[in-house]
Amino acid sequence: MTMIAPELARLEAHLPLDGLSWDPQPGRYPEAAVLVPLTDEKEPRVLLGRRGRHLKTHPGEVAFPGGKRENEDASPWVTAKREAYEEVGIVDSQVHPMGELAPMLTRTNFEVHPCIARIPTELDLVVDTREFDSVFYQPLKVFADTSRLQTLELQVDDKTYYTPRFIIDGDEIWGVTAAILAVVASTAYQVPLEMRRGWSTEP
Repeated sequence: MTMIAPELARLEAHLPLDGLSWDPQPGRYPEAAVLVPLTDEKEPRVLLGRRGRHLKTHPGEVAFPGGKRENEDASPWVTAKREAYEEVGIVDSQVHPMGELAPMLTRTNFEVHPCIARIPTELDLVVDTREFDSVFYQPLKVFADTSRLQTLELQVDDKTYYTPRFIIDGDEIWGVTAAILAVVASTAYQVPLEMRRGWSTEP
């Protein structure tokens, strides 16, 4: 039996894996799902992408593979895995589900369902340049470093938003992507990371 890294084992032990179906009746917010791919190795890394600068929404931002729920998608996992295949070439058989985070609400009023999974260490990724300019890996442990976690204050339409932010190797990672990374790293490494926002209740 192959042993997995303690951090990945901790995620599997602590995160629910319910595989819940999408509600047939759309909720208050548009729904989306992202795959959070973690390499199955001694020091797990997380796969991230830099969104295309030509895109109308979130150009150039760091994000996970993922996208909007389609009518034919049975569950968030179906959505996340379909988008991961389309955007970076990860096939279904390479995805080992570990758990799910509670849905997070973005400032653009999307309800995002994070799906946490193990993937093989070496993958022949095929990047869809219509979505990502490039993809890269970062050690998951860097997101458990409390000295790297910042809080960014944004003013949008007379409303104040607080969002976590990491700046790592020249990449600014913020918003829901940073929130997901903070929660996953905090759980995996048992390090408390504070965020000034209830991501499951506040858009």
